[in-house]
Amino acid sequence: MPLVEDTRTPQGTSPPAVDRATAHAYWKKTSALMWTVLAVWACAGFLVHLFAPSLNGVRILGFPLGFYMAAQGSLIVFVVGLFWFARRQNRIDEEFGVQEE
Repeated sequence: MPLVEDTRTPQGTSPPAVDRATAHAYWKKTSALMWTVLAVWACAGFLVHLFAPSLNGVRILGFPLGFYMAAQGSLIVFVVGLFWFARRQNRIDEEFGVQEE
């Protein structure tokens, strides 16, 4: 059993080497994106639902607005947020040269 972990990629090439400062900058951008997405998720998942009863006075097609915001609106925000996160993370990966092929 080898003592050193094999770091080769599936194609047999080594992963790109980056210095500590570049790795730190990459993680700083990635973690900022992660916290942004988490904040949007928390607002769409919890905050909107807290105000749903007060929005029920407004009706759309006979249904209360709070229903749409809580049931459909938060799901739309989640799906759009996932695609936005993936696109933004790919841009960060390309910026630092660690993108997948």
